[in-house]
Amino acid sequence: MIRKSALVFLLASVLTFSCKGQVTQTTSKQAIKSYTFNTDSLLHHIKTLSSDAFEGRRTGTEGAKKAKDYIINQYKSLGVLPVKGSYEQDFNFSRRGNTYNATNVLGLIKGTDKTEAYVVISAHYDHEGIKRDQIYNGADDDASGISALFAFAEYFKQNPPKHNVVLAAFDAEELGLKGAYHFVKSNIIPINKIKLNLNIDMVSRSDNNELFAVGTRYYTQFIPVVDRFKDLGYLKLTRGHDGKDGKENWTNSGDHAPFHKAKIPFIYFGVADHKDYHQPTDDFENIHPEFYKDAVQTIITVFKTLDAMSL
Repeated sequence: MIRKSALVFLLASVLTFSCKGQVTQTTSKQAIKSYTFNTDSLLHHIKTLSSDAFEGRRTGTEGAKKAKDYIINQYKSLGVLPVKGSYEQDFNFSRRGNTYNATNVLGLIKGTDKTEAYVVISAHYDHEGIKRDQIYNGADDDASGISALFAFAEYFKQNPPKHNVVLAAFDAEELGLKGAYHFVKSNIIPINKIKLNLNIDMVSRSDNNELFAVGTRYYTQFIPVVDRFKDLGYLKLTRGHDGKDGKENWTNSGDHAPFHKAKIPFIYFGVADHKDYHQPTDDFENIHPEFYKDAVQTIITVFKTLDAMSL
């Protein structure tokens, strides 16, 4: 970036199986966890997208094209529909004397009830590419968000949303949020029908198990929803980074910003900067898998509550 299940605690050690047949060894200081998506797939996708084969996914490169094709293939396999007949939303822009050809990847999950309203769940698939002969793989930033979109798609196969949902994999975030701005301005989904943006950018590691939810300063109706999940298991979901708590203000630091400027409510989910932020060491080996799985489950659970509301 530029800058259904609760956890149940046990007192004794126990071995249990998740809903996907995964085995979880627990102790008195751990929790039995149940996920609404396949955690093996979640980790597989982030590992794949942040591998050297994708060459850092810089906008306009072959690595970015490979990432685009990978996302489309996953959408197809997970039953995600194209938006207006195509998964690809092409656009171009100029920056610092360079012209870029870019592509947003857009998928649609049809709602069961509020079929005239949309929730956009977004993440960006581009990153820094290759600089000084080093590949900036961007595992946390933001292969973690793209893999989370696939987890949402898997969740929706068994739990169809009430609102229409657009799963938006934006391009060119690192070059000035260009993909998100293009999507909002294009009106491919009428702006007055978009009721919420949930943006996921950097959610796979935290030294203190803290995931931030940004945006409730402006959209106070979401405060009770976020606070309900503030201490879900060992993951702390914390409101902040929106200009009121003395911390770095992330209001305009990600793909949620174009939605906010268009007066579309948003919640951005992300972690604090870490030592590998925008470094060639932002690799899969440095993510925190247990935190990541819990973060994605937390975001899905928050979505489920919001989806039941009248947005």
